[in-house]
Amino acid sequence: MESLDGKSAIVTGASAGIGAATATQLAKEGANVAVAARREDRLNELKDELEARYDTVIEVVPTDVTDEAAVAALVEATVEQFGGLDVLVNNAGLAQGADVESMTTEEYRTMMSVNCDGMFYATRAAIPHLRESSGALIFLGSFAGKFPRPFNPVYAATKWWTRGFAKSVSAQVGTDMGVTVINPAAVRTEFTVGGDSDFSGAPFEELFEPGEAVEPEEVAESIVFAAKQSPSMVSELDIYDRGKFTGL
Repeated sequence: MESLDGKSAIVTGASAGIGAATATQLAKEGANVAVAARREDRLNELKDELEARYDTVIEVVPTDVTDEAAVAALVEATVEQFGGLDVLVNNAGLAQGADVESMTTEEYRTMMSVNCDGMFYATRAAIPHLRESSGALIFLGSFAGKFPRPFNPVYAATKWWTRGFAKSVSAQVGTDMGVTVINPAAVRTEFTVGGDSDFSGAPFEELFEPGEAVEPEEVAESIVFAAKQSPSMVSELDIYDRGKFTGL
């Protein structure tokens, strides 16, 4: 496995949850990390914490991934600051609304913009730099992107899109860089889902006790594992709690 010491990375959706855990794990490995999200205060807190703990540089780049110009600026700022780009973690995503009948057009468009358009903009901007570094392009998929979901089907569809996009991008540029999809089941973060289910309403970190769902640090470790593979790659990695298929 390749060392990430001195490498450069971008993590979108880095202000909390999987994104913050991933930035932490990358910094622990010695990578310099551009952390991107809309909540600048949270990013600054993360920067202070990581730079105090690790010999690394954290660049705060407030970014709305639905703004293609802002995403392009994020990539360019990272390359300018660190001299290149070795890892892109396409993590930013959200779930809102409920079933198709009651979902508003605004909720639908917002979810599609963040979960699909944002990944496209970041991937498009990053590919030339990842080609130059023979780097790693990593997408956060989901259990919902592999199996039919009776609640919040639009969110699930965005994760099917993510998985299909990632694999097709890999078919196009896979000789130049590693392309990986990470598919976690429910993760104990502030993430919430809509729809009529036992998991609706409250954040997952409140719904699940430790050991009942995947921890964000476990997903982060999987992302870093994928980023370190070279010249081979991890095409797809599922991270599920042990009882995920019980009773299905």
